Amino acid sequence: MLKTTVKISNVTNLSDARYCAGMGVELIGFSMDDLSFEKYKEMRGWLSGVQIVGETESESILEIMELKETFLPDYIQTSNWQNLSEIKRAELPIILKVDYAKADLPALLRSTAQEVDYFLIENSDEFAHLDEAAISQLDALAFQYPVILGFGLSEDNVNEVLERIPLKGMALKGGEELKPGQRDYAELMDILEALESED
Repeated sequence: MLKTTVKISNVTNLSDARYCAGMGVELIGFSMDDLSFEKYKEMRGWLSGVQIVGETESESILEIMELKETFLPDYIQTSNWQNLSEIKRAELPIILKVDYAKADLPALLRSTAQEVDYFLIENSDEFAHLDEAAISQLDALAFQYPVILGFGLSEDNVNEVLERIPLKGMALKGGEELKPGQRDYAELMDILEALESED
């Protein structure tokens, strides 16, 4: 059992999906934009006891609704904050992905909180890390809103981050297989093992 809710984003292969489900990951995300439905269906058939997040960057409400009807996810993840009221017509919980590096987070979270179940905060600055200023801001945001943190995490800091920021969860990214059925899990494994409850 993990100490917090964990989401794995952009899963593209069965190895990741099964490994993460076996480690107690609750939310497994698949890109509905990029992944073929046939491959998704194959992976989905192996999974039980997890919630499926259908991830999309589409700005078309019609396309989002069509993807929802095809993939039948448990959640919809979008960065399309302008059309949340229409996306809610899908009658699924919404995860809004926001960019820590670009967005005015306090204003964005305040204006969309009524329509969102979780805010996934990622960072387009790949060199970003969790310094004291970032931790302070994220602490204030997570105190008010349901935040899943998706950047700056490592096996060395995940437990400290959980102690200092009242997060609803953490998000990690899936990776590519070295070849079918083979995947280097080192970084993912280290973080998930660091999050394992001692109970």
